[in-house]
This record gives sequence, structure tokens and C-alpha cells, in this order.
Amino acid sequence: MSISFTHSLQPNCSFNYHPWLRPGSLLPERPTTTISCNSTRIVRKSSLKRDDSDAQQLVRLLMRSFSDKEPPLKTLNKYVRVVRTEHCFLLFEELGKTDKWLQCLEVFRWMQKQRWYVADNGVYSKLISVMGKKGQTRMAMWLFSEMRNSGCRADTSVYNALITAHLHSSDKPKALAKALGYFEKMKGIERCKPNIVTYNILLRALAQARDVQKVKGLFKDLDESIFSPDIYTYNGVMDAYGKNGMIREMESMLGQMKSKQIKPDIITFNLLIDSYGKKQEFDKMEQVFKSLLRSKERPTLPSFNSMIINYGKARLLSKAEHVLSKMTEMKYTPNFITYESIILMYGLCDCVSRAQDMFDRLVNSEKAVKVSTFNAMLDVYCMNGLPMEAHKLFESANSIGLVPNSSTYKLLYKAYTKANMKELLENLLKHMEKDGIVPNKRFFLEALGAFCSSKASLPEPTNATTALTRPKDLVET
Repeated sequence: MSISFTHSLQPNCSFNYHPWLRPGSLLPERPTTTISCNSTRIVRKSSLKRDDSDAQQLVRLLMRSFSDKEPPLKTLNKYVRVVRTEHCFLLFEELGKTDKWLQCLEVFRWMQKQRWYVADNGVYSKLISVMGKKGQTRMAMWLFSEMRNSGCRADTSVYNALITAHLHSSDKPKALAKALGYFEKMKGIERCKPNIVTYNILLRALAQARDVQKVKGLFKDLDESIFSPDIYTYNGVMDAYGKNGMIREMESMLGQMKSKQIKPDIITFNLLIDSYGKKQEFDKMEQVFKSLLRSKERPTLPSFNSMIINYGKARLLSKAEHVLSKMTEMKYTPNFITYESIILMYGLCDCVSRAQDMFDRLVNSEKAVKVSTFNAMLDVYCMNGLPMEAHKLFESANSIGLVPNSSTYKLLYKAYTKANMKELLENLLKHMEKDGIVPNKRFFLEALGAFCSSKASLPEPTNATTALTRPKDLVET
């Protein structure tokens, strides 16, 4: 595959080219330049927009009211005269973005008791989708049975949600077999015939499973159907191949997309940039970026973030900094992922002081520092063999206003075991026990790997270390 270009990225750039990277400078002010795009969505009437806005406003109020002190049922009963199906649907979406999937079921049960409730496929489809994303496959199956018992007949959207739910489970081969079984079943039910969404879901899953022959077979099946592959079909498959490092298959799919006269969108450009970057095929990555600049599309922050971190992994500091200067030139405002990419990039390039400077200025700015950014700085210390610096930063978490998460503890646990720092490790385990962090199987195996690589010995057992070996206590982190 060849892509033509007229310009090349120049690596010669200065650290001071980026005002938001200069030592002592604060984070950038909001730029006046705006990025706009045309929507293909049908324009609604102003009255419908107002209704949507009112519904979203009520849902935001309900979400703020949900807490341990005021459970969902109490809040919903307080607003029983105004809450209707559309509000519950939006609540499912919002709760689904968090780990509060049980509250979705509470809202659903409350909803079923209301006089205005009518069993609806759309509600069940949304709930099945939420449960699937949270890894609650059994709950998704229960909802499917509940739907049929309520008198609703399954349709294509419900089966699509059920297939997606199975594909989120940990046993991927079993999940894929189950999903393909539903696909064949759908073909025999008139109201449940597979649609393009069904094909898109399965094609991506098969590409993630590296099953090239089944991807080809399903494309043949799609060609024989009434549907045609769209940009989402190709983006999903190419992204899955790219993430698996299957560049040849990804490029083959890109060629197939071009032969269908389907133009790439920003998602296509970004996944190609990321895939080539991860394989350190930087010539192709740069070519795709230049094609993006020449196209009607406009780069997004993920375009730059991906190049920054992938240049960092290859220790190409000057090229990474050139990307930063390009961002500044094009009036982009970095987001928290950009800052994390910069911090990690400097860490990978042995520029710990620059990473520290960036993190310090983030802390001193008015922007709220995310725990993922905190973890990025910890990771820089750990990868550069500075466990004491990581420990000092960890101890300062409260003063920064951050609550460490399981990823924080995983980083430090591995770093302390590699450095054979028993005292710090014991202190960390006490913190884990205090914060209720119980490691899962993966945490334990990775920690064991760190022990083996460093030939370090475990500290004397404590209540926290005992938790590591109790299978019944293993939970997802």
C-alpha cells in the first residue's frame, strides 16, 4: 500500500517552541479557534430540543441526588410526578458510565411499579447493553428472559445488545462462539434478521480474535445480504487488526474500503496513525498524518497524543517535541491525555526532570489533576528506577486532593518488589488494606513476575499480604 505526500515532519524543534511547555509557564489559555464539523443528524424542532434539555436537566439533578445517604428509590419517589420512561432511559446511560450498575436495576424495578410503565424493547436493550459493558453477562441474560416473560418480543436491537454483552465477558473464545450462535439464530427469525450493526459487531470481534478467515467469510455473507459495509464496518475491523499488530491485514482492509469508494474519516486516520506508531513504522505514520492535513478532515487531540507517546516509546524526543510545536501552531489546547502522553514520553526518553516539571505545573494550575495523570508520573519514576521518588509522590496524594486507585497500587507494588524495598512494600500493603483494595488474580501474577525477575523475597505476612492468597477475596481492580 502506498500513500503520497508532499511534506515531511522535521525533527529539529526546541523545547521552548511550546508556550505551555516552557518552565515556569502555566497551562494554556482557552484558544479562540473553534473546530466545527457538519452533522448528518436530522435537525429537530426547537420544542423537541427544549424537551430534551429539560429531560437531561432533570436527570442531572437526579444523579446529583443519588448517594449512600439518599438511595435512588428515595430520590425517585420524591420526583415521582415528573419522572417518566425517557428520564429512566437517560439514567441508565449515565449510571452505565460509572460502576453503579446495581442502581440501574433499582431504577428499573421502580420504573416497573409505575402506572405509566409499558414494557418496551428499547429499555431492555439499553439495560442489557449496560450490564454487558460492566461484565455482568448473567444479569444481561436474566434481563433477556425477563423481557420475554413480560410479553415483549425480541427484535434485532435486543439481540445486538445481547451479542455485545457476551463479547464483553472474559472468556473470549466461548463468548465469540455464543455470539455467532445468536447470529445464526437471528437469521431464522423474521423480526430479528441481522442488520449492518450486527455485522459490524461480529466483524470487529473476529478481527480482535485474529480469525482472518472468519472475517473474510462474514464479509462474503455481508456481500450476499441486503446490506453494504460502511465506514464503521471498516474502521472497526482495521482498528482491531491494528491493535493486534496485524498491519498487513489492516492495509488489506484499507484497500478494500477504497475499492468500495468509501472515504476515510477522522477515526480512520487516527487508527492508522496509532497502529503504525505502535509498530514503529514512523514513515507510514507520518504519511498518514500528512494525508490527514490535506484532507477535508481535521486532526483531533488523539491524532497528536498517539504520535507523542509512540515517538516517546522509540526515544525520538525531537520528533515528539515537533508534534507538540505542531499542536501549538494549529491552536489546539492539550487535554489531560495529552499531558499524560507528554509526561510518559519524557519518562521514556530519560527526561525525568521535564516530566516532573510538567506534572508540578499541572498541580499548581487551576485544572483538576486526574488520578491517571498522577499514575503517569509515578510510572515515570518507576520505569527510571526511582522508587523513593515514587514513594514521596504517593505520600503527597492527599495534599494534591487525589485518591489512589488500584492502578496506583499495582505500579508501586511492582516497583517496590523489583527494588526489594520490603519496608515500603509493607507500608503500601497497609495502605491497600486501609483503602479496601483487594488485588485480583492478575495483580498477584504480575507482582509474582516482578518478584521472580528481581529474585526478591516476600515480606513477612500481614493481614494485607494474606489477602493476596485467598481466592475467595479476589476481586476486579
